[in-house]
Amino acid sequence: MTVADVHGPIDFVLIEFPEDRITGGATRALMDLVDRGVVRVLDLMVIGKGADGTLFMVDLTEPSAKRLGELADLAGARSGLLGESDARAAGGAMRTGTVATLIVYENTWAVPFVAAARESGGEVIASARIPATDVMAALDALEAAG
Repeated sequence: MTVADVHGPIDFVLIEFPEDRITGGATRALMDLVDRGVVRVLDLMVIGKGADGTLFMVDLTEPSAKRLGELADLAGARSGLLGESDARAAGGAMRTGTVATLIVYENTWAVPFVAAARESGGEVIASARIPATDVMAALDALEAAG
């Protein structure tokens, strides 16, 4: 087994923005994570939901996508994992008059750890994502009780 045969955990995130605010700090932070090898973007969609509730896709390869700044640099992140049904599901979670990025990414920081665990005979037998808001609420409750 080589490190190339090992992958880090794969996650997705849907981040909603007011229609005119999709560029900026969030995109720069994502690009920084990609540039530093912390994550690898496998698939990315930009989905809009008009005031009338109509969903639309933003084609990052179109010249008009340049208005999205560095986000348009990820136009090639199309693994095929995301499809139209995912866009519809994401749209169902969105408010009208917004734009969202649906991102599937690999946590590449974990690859050396996963490889070392596998080389030692270990296998991941359970994994879950705990929302940060849930952890913070639990910690606040513990602090209040203590």
